[in-house]
Amino acid sequence: MGLHDGHRKRLKAQFLSHGEDFHDHQLLELLLCYAIPQGDVNELSHALLERFGSLAGVMDALPESLRQVPGVGEHTAVLLKLVPKLAGRYDRDRASLGTVLNSTRAAGEFLAPYFRQGARNEMVYLVCMDAKRKVLGVHKLGEGSVNAADITSRKVVETALAQNATTAILAHNHISGLALPSQADLSTTRRLRAVLREVGVELSDHLIFADDDMVSLRDSGLFEGYGAEPPDF
Repeated sequence: MGLHDGHRKRLKAQFLSHGEDFHDHQLLELLLCYAIPQGDVNELSHALLERFGSLAGVMDALPESLRQVPGVGEHTAVLLKLVPKLAGRYDRDRASLGTVLNSTRAAGEFLAPYFRQGARNEMVYLVCMDAKRKVLGVHKLGEGSVNAADITSRKVVETALAQNATTAILAHNHISGLALPSQADLSTTRRLRAVLREVGVELSDHLIFADDDMVSLRDSGLFEGYGAEPPDF
Protein backbone atom coordinates (compact mmCIF):
# COMPACT_ATOMS: atom_id res chain seq x y z
CA MET A 1 0.00 0.00 0.00
CA GLY A 2 1.40 3.38 -1.02
CA LEU A 3 1.72 6.44 1.15
CA HIS A 4 -1.31 8.14 -0.41
CA ASP A 5 -3.40 4.95 -0.24
CA GLY A 6 -2.73 4.71 3.47
CA HIS A 7 -3.70 8.35 3.98
CA ARG A 8 -6.94 7.88 2.07
CA LYS A 9 -7.83 4.82 4.12
CA ARG A 10 -7.23 6.72 7.36
CA LEU A 11 -9.22 9.69 6.09
CA LYS A 12 -12.21 7.47 5.30
CA ALA A 13 -12.02 5.79 8.71
CA GLN A 14 -11.84 9.16 10.46
CA PHE A 15 -14.85 10.41 8.52
CA LEU A 16 -16.95 7.39 9.49
CA SER A 17 -16.05 7.78 13.17
CA HIS A 18 -16.28 11.59 13.53
CA GLY A 19 -16.97 13.19 10.19
CA GLU A 20 -18.99 15.95 11.85
CA ASP A 21 -15.66 17.36 13.13
CA PHE A 22 -14.06 17.50 9.67
CA HIS A 23 -12.86 20.85 8.37
CA ASP A 24 -14.02 22.00 4.94
CA HIS A 25 -10.72 21.09 3.31
CA GLN A 26 -10.93 17.56 4.74
CA LEU A 27 -14.46 17.04 3.43
CA LEU A 28 -13.44 18.33 0.03
CA GLU A 29 -10.30 16.20 0.05
CA LEU A 30 -12.29 13.05 0.79
CA LEU A 31 -14.75 13.88 -1.98
CA LEU A 32 -11.93 14.43 -4.45
CA CYS A 33 -10.62 10.95 -3.68
CA TYR A 34 -13.62 9.54 -5.51
CA ALA A 35 -12.97 11.58 -8.65
CA ILE A 36 -9.18 11.23 -8.68
CA PRO A 37 -8.34 7.61 -7.85
CA GLN A 38 -4.62 8.06 -7.20
CA GLY A 39 -2.30 10.63 -5.74
CA ASP A 40 -2.45 13.38 -3.14
CA VAL A 41 -5.55 15.56 -3.46
CA ASN A 42 -4.97 17.56 -0.28
CA GLU A 43 -3.27 20.38 -2.16
CA LEU A 44 -6.05 20.46 -4.73
CA SER A 45 -8.72 20.80 -2.00
CA HIS A 46 -6.86 23.79 -0.55
CA ALA A 47 -6.39 25.29 -4.02
CA LEU A 48 -10.13 25.04 -4.75
CA LEU A 49 -11.09 26.63 -1.43
CA GLU A 50 -8.59 29.42 -1.97
CA ARG A 51 -9.80 30.03 -5.53
CA PHE A 52 -13.54 30.10 -4.75
CA GLY A 53 -13.47 31.33 -1.17
CA SER A 54 -15.50 28.65 0.59
CA LEU A 55 -16.91 25.16 0.29
CA ALA A 56 -20.18 26.62 -0.97
CA GLY A 57 -18.23 28.69 -3.47
CA VAL A 58 -16.58 25.55 -4.84
CA MET A 59 -19.92 23.76 -5.20
CA ASP A 60 -21.59 26.77 -6.80
CA ALA A 61 -18.79 27.44 -9.29
CA LEU A 62 -19.46 26.91 -12.98
CA PRO A 63 -17.93 23.73 -14.48
CA GLU A 64 -15.72 25.77 -16.81
CA SER A 65 -14.41 27.78 -13.84
CA LEU A 66 -13.67 24.60 -11.90
CA ARG A 67 -11.72 23.15 -14.80
CA GLN A 68 -9.47 26.21 -14.86
CA VAL A 69 -7.95 24.99 -11.59
CA PRO A 70 -4.94 22.74 -12.34
CA GLY A 71 -5.80 19.15 -11.48
CA VAL A 72 -9.54 19.47 -12.05
CA GLY A 73 -10.77 17.42 -14.97
CA GLU A 74 -14.19 16.45 -16.24
CA HIS A 75 -14.79 13.74 -13.61
CA THR A 76 -13.94 16.11 -10.77
CA ALA A 77 -16.07 18.94 -12.15
CA VAL A 78 -19.06 16.61 -12.59
CA LEU A 79 -18.72 15.23 -9.06
CA LEU A 80 -18.48 18.71 -7.53
CA LYS A 81 -21.62 19.81 -9.37
CA LEU A 82 -23.42 16.57 -8.51
CA VAL A 83 -23.10 16.98 -4.74
CA PRO A 84 -25.35 20.08 -4.32
CA LYS A 85 -27.91 18.57 -6.70
CA LEU A 86 -28.04 15.40 -4.61
CA ALA A 87 -28.20 17.42 -1.38
CA GLY A 88 -31.14 19.44 -2.71
CA ARG A 89 -32.98 16.32 -3.83
CA TYR A 90 -32.29 14.69 -0.46
CA ASP A 91 -33.69 17.68 1.43
CA ARG A 92 -36.77 17.74 -0.78
CA ASP A 93 -37.38 14.01 -0.33
CA ARG A 94 -37.06 14.38 3.43
CA ALA A 95 -39.79 16.99 3.25
CA SER A 96 -42.05 14.24 2.02
CA LEU A 97 -45.39 14.79 0.39
CA GLY A 98 -48.14 14.44 2.92
CA THR A 99 -46.65 17.21 5.03
CA VAL A 100 -49.19 19.62 6.47
CA LEU A 101 -48.21 23.26 6.00
CA ASN A 102 -50.23 24.78 8.80
CA SER A 103 -48.02 27.82 9.42
CA THR A 104 -45.79 30.21 7.53
CA ARG A 105 -42.78 28.71 9.27
CA ALA A 106 -43.73 25.20 8.19
CA ALA A 107 -44.20 26.37 4.60
CA GLY A 108 -40.87 28.19 4.63
CA GLU A 109 -38.97 25.20 5.98
CA PHE A 110 -40.65 22.90 3.48
CA LEU A 111 -39.85 25.11 0.48
CA ALA A 112 -36.37 26.31 1.45
CA PRO A 113 -34.60 23.28 -0.12
CA TYR A 114 -36.07 24.24 -3.49
CA PHE A 115 -34.16 27.51 -3.35
CA ARG A 116 -30.81 26.38 -2.00
CA GLN A 117 -28.30 29.13 -1.36
CA GLY A 118 -26.23 29.79 -4.45
CA ALA A 119 -29.01 29.33 -6.99
CA ARG A 120 -28.07 31.24 -10.13
CA ASN A 121 -31.57 31.57 -11.56
CA GLU A 122 -34.91 32.67 -10.21
CA MET A 123 -37.37 29.78 -10.02
CA VAL A 124 -41.11 29.75 -9.43
CA TYR A 125 -43.03 26.93 -7.72
CA LEU A 126 -46.66 26.25 -6.87
CA VAL A 127 -47.47 24.13 -3.82
CA CYS A 128 -50.85 22.45 -4.17
CA MET A 129 -52.70 21.43 -0.99
CA ASP A 130 -56.02 20.02 0.10
CA ALA A 131 -58.50 21.64 2.49
CA LYS A 132 -56.43 20.50 5.50
CA ARG A 133 -53.29 22.03 3.95
CA LYS A 134 -51.78 18.63 3.25
CA VAL A 135 -49.26 18.89 0.39
CA LEU A 136 -50.49 17.22 -2.78
CA GLY A 137 -47.62 18.25 -5.01
CA VAL A 138 -44.93 20.85 -5.65
CA HIS A 139 -44.66 21.98 -9.26
CA LYS A 140 -42.05 24.13 -10.94
CA LEU A 141 -43.92 26.71 -13.00
CA GLY A 142 -40.92 28.31 -14.65
CA GLU A 143 -37.43 29.70 -14.39
CA GLY A 144 -36.69 33.40 -14.41
CA SER A 145 -38.28 36.24 -12.44
CA VAL A 146 -41.87 35.70 -11.43
CA ASN A 147 -43.00 38.22 -14.05
CA ALA A 148 -40.48 37.27 -16.76
CA ALA A 149 -40.93 33.50 -16.51
CA ASP A 150 -43.72 31.93 -18.50
CA ILE A 151 -46.16 31.94 -15.58
CA THR A 152 -49.43 32.05 -17.45
CA SER A 153 -52.75 32.01 -15.66
CA ARG A 154 -53.77 28.94 -17.63
CA LYS A 155 -50.66 27.05 -16.55
CA VAL A 156 -51.27 27.84 -12.88
CA VAL A 157 -54.95 26.89 -13.03
CA GLU A 158 -54.25 23.64 -14.88
CA THR A 159 -51.58 22.71 -12.34
CA ALA A 160 -53.87 23.34 -9.38
CA LEU A 161 -56.85 21.53 -10.90
CA ALA A 162 -54.73 18.55 -11.94
CA GLN A 163 -53.86 18.08 -8.26
CA ASN A 164 -57.45 18.63 -7.13
CA ALA A 165 -56.14 21.40 -4.90
CA THR A 166 -58.31 23.63 -2.75
CA THR A 167 -55.50 25.91 -1.60
CA ALA A 168 -52.04 26.76 -2.89
CA ILE A 169 -48.86 28.66 -2.11
CA LEU A 170 -46.80 30.48 -4.73
CA ALA A 171 -43.05 30.67 -4.09
CA HIS A 172 -40.05 32.07 -5.91
CA ASN A 173 -36.56 33.32 -5.16
CA HIS A 174 -34.61 36.51 -5.72
CA ILE A 175 -30.97 36.13 -6.69
CA SER A 176 -30.26 39.71 -5.63
CA GLY A 177 -29.95 38.66 -1.98
CA LEU A 178 -33.03 40.69 -0.98
CA ALA A 179 -36.38 38.98 -0.41
CA LEU A 180 -38.38 42.20 -0.58
CA PRO A 181 -41.29 41.90 -3.07
CA SER A 182 -41.21 44.01 -6.20
CA GLN A 183 -44.22 45.65 -7.82
CA ALA A 184 -44.13 42.85 -10.41
CA ASP A 185 -44.30 40.29 -7.60
CA LEU A 186 -47.35 42.03 -6.14
CA SER A 187 -49.19 42.40 -9.43
CA THR A 188 -48.51 38.77 -10.36
CA THR A 189 -49.80 37.65 -6.97
CA ARG A 190 -52.98 39.65 -7.45
CA ARG A 191 -53.54 38.24 -10.93
CA LEU A 192 -52.94 34.61 -9.96
CA ARG A 193 -54.97 34.87 -6.78
CA ALA A 194 -57.94 36.15 -8.77
CA VAL A 195 -57.82 33.45 -11.45
CA LEU A 196 -57.41 30.67 -8.91
CA ARG A 197 -60.41 31.89 -6.93
CA GLU A 198 -62.51 31.62 -10.06
CA VAL A 199 -61.90 27.85 -10.04
CA GLY A 200 -62.33 27.44 -6.28
CA VAL A 201 -58.65 27.44 -5.26
CA GLU A 202 -57.39 29.83 -2.59
CA LEU A 203 -53.88 31.26 -3.05
CA SER A 204 -53.07 31.53 0.64
CA ASP A 205 -49.57 33.00 0.40
CA HIS A 206 -46.68 34.00 -1.82
CA LEU A 207 -43.26 33.31 -0.30
CA ILE A 208 -40.12 35.01 -1.59
CA PHE A 209 -36.72 33.52 -0.77
CA ALA A 210 -33.27 35.10 -0.98
CA ASP A 211 -30.29 33.24 0.49
CA ASP A 212 -31.25 32.70 4.16
CA ASP A 213 -34.08 35.25 4.13
CA MET A 214 -37.76 34.74 3.38
CA VAL A 215 -40.72 37.12 3.12
CA SER A 216 -44.36 36.08 3.33
CA LEU A 217 -46.69 38.45 1.49
CA ARG A 218 -49.54 37.26 3.69
CA ASP A 219 -47.71 37.95 6.97
CA SER A 220 -46.49 41.28 5.61
CA GLY A 221 -50.09 42.39 5.04
CA LEU A 222 -49.50 42.63 1.30
CA PHE A 223 -52.57 40.57 0.47
CA GLU A 224 -54.70 43.46 1.67
CA GLY A 225 -56.63 45.04 -1.14
CA TYR A 226 -56.48 41.87 -3.23
CA GLY A 227 -59.98 40.79 -2.34
CA ALA A 228 -61.36 39.03 0.70
CA GLU A 229 -58.85 38.21 3.38
CA PRO A 230 -57.21 34.78 3.07
CA PRO A 231 -58.23 32.17 5.60
CA ASP A 232 -56.14 31.79 8.74
CA PHE A 233 -53.72 28.92 8.93
